[in-house]
Amino acid sequence: MPALLVVLFAFLFNFVARGVADAYTVFLVPIEQETGWPRSTLTSVYALYMLVQGLAAPVSGMAFERFGPRVVYPAGLVLLALATLGGSMLEARWQLYLCLGIVTGLGVAAIGMIPAAALIGRWHRRHLGTAIAIAYAGFGSGILVIAPLAQLLIERLGWRGAYQAMGLLLAALALPVLLLPWRRLADGRPAEQDDGGATPVRRAGTGWRLPEAMRTLPFWGLVHVLFFTAFGMYIVIVQVVAMLVESGYPPIEAAAAFGSAGMLSVAGVIAAGGLCDRIGFRTTALASFAGTLAGILCLIGLYERPSPILLAGYTLLFGVAQGARGPIVSTLTSRIFVGGSATIFGSIYATMSIGAALGAWLSGLLHDLTQGYAVSLVVAAAAIGAAPLPFLLSPAIAGAIPATPPLRAGTAITAKGDAP
Repeated sequence: MPALLVVLFAFLFNFVARGVADAYTVFLVPIEQETGWPRSTLTSVYALYMLVQGLAAPVSGMAFERFGPRVVYPAGLVLLALATLGGSMLEARWQLYLCLGIVTGLGVAAIGMIPAAALIGRWHRRHLGTAIAIAYAGFGSGILVIAPLAQLLIERLGWRGAYQAMGLLLAALALPVLLLPWRRLADGRPAEQDDGGATPVRRAGTGWRLPEAMRTLPFWGLVHVLFFTAFGMYIVIVQVVAMLVESGYPPIEAAAAFGSAGMLSVAGVIAAGGLCDRIGFRTTALASFAGTLAGILCLIGLYERPSPILLAGYTLLFGVAQGARGPIVSTLTSRIFVGGSATIFGSIYATMSIGAALGAWLSGLLHDLTQGYAVSLVVAAAAIGAAPLPFLLSPAIAGAIPATPPLRAGTAITAKGDAP
């Protein structure tokens, strides 16, 4: 039962974190209309959120290991509540950057995938890829539900009232979360109840550490995958609602298309986790990148000439592949760097957020320079084409081959079932 609860809680917190943060794409147009701030300013706020989230990811991993989930998760919810409540009272650009950029990034890092991956790794071994994929599915589910809900709140309460309502709800969630049985969930699966996974089990102190991992090619290959994936994806994601609105679609329909892509990502993410266990990481990853690229090509065609067929193509292809690389890289990190700390994945995740921040910022800059979206979409397609190269060039990444960390004095490595 605790193993199931860990996956469920990871899903729910990812649902809240990504849903609240990505709802900003729905707020972008009404904020622009009221304030008159340029698009590059508004997208740079999203870029700042992604950058802060990424840079805070290793800190989130260290805080989780030091203080545990009982402190980290409620603190993250409080930060998100402060961010959205502050967002409802914006008067100056510095407040926009502080609330919806910096504080949002810190809150998402605290309740996002870094603590989730650490908890799941303590309970699941045999079906680690599937368990992590279910947690990642919270991202798409959050976008599906919260983005259209935010649009409805904006239409009824205005964008300030919508942010205020979201902030009050997040604050109300903090106390129940504090009372969850975190001590039991953080303990992990006892050795005698191991779930039969094939991943080697290492004694404490013998797993990978971040400086050791950074001296390997697989580490930088995984960095490459997430950086270019996020760079290409967030050139598209941060402005797709605005692009559809400017192309003539009603705001609620544009938000629904964005949310539907998020909904489809739930199925895609879960499928990616299962397919990795069945047909391998390379094939699964390459198929997901092909889907993303096809979805971007549909958007390019849609921008030139509105078409329900191309809109459906974008929603289906881009949506199914959206987020699929997350569980792939998370699982690869756990399998290649066996016994590694949460800081290793946190550092890889940080580079993803840096790529997302650069993509979001560049999309706004290119929009202001060209007064359109065509150049941004072409750059996004090129980045997605470059992202899967490590799956073609690195046998360790393609086959999830565990690496052996340097032995340290006073430690020993044992395989599952071996005598200590």
